[in-house]
Amino acid sequence: MNEPTERPGEDPGDQSAEPASGPGSGMLRLFGRQLKRFRVRAGLERSEFGARLGYSASTIAVYEQGRRVPPPRFIDQADDLLDAGEVLKEMKEEVARAQYPAFFRDAAKLEAEAVELHVYANQAVPGLLQTEEYARAVFGMWRPLLDEDTLTQRVAARLARQTILARTPMPTLSFVIEEATMRRLLGGASVLRGQLEQILLVGQQRNVELQVMPTGREEHAALGGPFTLIETKEGRRIAYVEAHKESRLHAERGAVREFEEQYGILRAQGLTPRESLTFVEKLLGET
Repeated sequence: MNEPTERPGEDPGDQSAEPASGPGSGMLRLFGRQLKRFRVRAGLERSEFGARLGYSASTIAVYEQGRRVPPPRFIDQADDLLDAGEVLKEMKEEVARAQYPAFFRDAAKLEAEAVELHVYANQAVPGLLQTEEYARAVFGMWRPLLDEDTLTQRVAARLARQTILARTPMPTLSFVIEEATMRRLLGGASVLRGQLEQILLVGQQRNVELQVMPTGREEHAALGGPFTLIETKEGRRIAYVEAHKESRLHAERGAVREFEEQYGILRAQGLTPRESLTFVEKLLGET
């Protein structure tokens, strides 16, 4: 597969630029204007419209202002109630993509449709395994600080990605996580304890293999940093690499092969899946 390297989006830390996704983004503002137009055409006040769908007037306001990503169910209900002719429904996929920062949108789409996903993490617990409390702690530490609307949206988007864990047909998932990552007290001891319990729960799924890379190992094949290997249903193999102020989707076969080699050796160097779950149980007992 001789495809060029893709470099999606903007600097995730640049909060001064007009974002391509997130609160106030172009897509969300466009959806919000359309929603308001159909609501006004139907002769409904925000309070009445919200009450019919089970939402407060203030929630309807933030959707119309493009400050928050509406869930798919709301979009379907709103389109039907407002007789919008599926105009709102047709925007649903792009609205869903807008919940992610621009630098991750392409990777998120590939991830959601992947038949295989292999993740190496050395900074924090992988997003697909994070609890809500842990994710909030992670986003709460970003600098420059995220505003509350953005923080709430980023947490919701991270949790939404986890639907892949229960998807049918089941994808093949594997994770190699550094021991130090699971000892880092992000959010405090209680948050870490809940996170370790979540890792144990997901690690016992039949389609998931989870391995710990012990800090005491003398050999390590992936000192270059974290990455994710993605295989699509069409058989494409892609590597996603996210680093400070930059993220890349590598589709060129030679580049992807390098990451595949690193990941294969890394798995051989780490604890086995069974040993890893035992190790996480031990950590949980110490927390």
